[in-house]
Amino acid sequence: MSGDDSAMLTSTPVGVLASLVLAAVVAVAMDGCSAHDTADASVTQPEPPALPPQPSGPQPDRSGLTRVGVASFYADWFAGREMADGTPMDPGGDNAASRTLPIGTTAKITNIATGRSAVVTIQDRGPYAKGRLVDLSPATAQKIGISRKKGVARVKVSPIAVPLPDGTVKAGAAAHDPEVPQLR
Repeated sequence: MSGDDSAMLTSTPVGVLASLVLAAVVAVAMDGCSAHDTADASVTQPEPPALPPQPSGPQPDRSGLTRVGVASFYADWFAGREMADGTPMDPGGDNAASRTLPIGTTAKITNIATGRSAVVTIQDRGPYAKGRLVDLSPATAQKIGISRKKGVARVKVSPIAVPLPDGTVKAGAAAHDPEVPQLR
């Protein structure tokens, strides 16, 4: 296109409009390349989706599966103190504490080293020492061979009956263990 052709094009109304549109497009394109761009305050960014609340602490274990871990026993100063279920801790009873088994769960506790077992009812929360699975009453600890001198033992915790939130009870891993009735 010669200089005369471009002058004629811009002197017509269509040519003027075309020149203005071309100038606007170039200006917008160049403005988008600026290193100092700022967001328009009228443009709002969508809110990120809300994350579901994260549970704090250990979650209830209603699986009924056997777990293996370390058991300890209640210190003497817990005797008579109120447990999570509202009853006083009986050092001679079959009570136990678990951080994850639901209150009211009955379970067979077996000392792996001695092979001795006892049946307990989870009535309290704990133990809070790292790596511990259950706290046992002193009488139960003694039954399965945990001495005061050593204080801990590796155990299997096999639930017999696990209460569920709807009021029903789920049979656990030891529900049909032939040794359980003799241990009660």
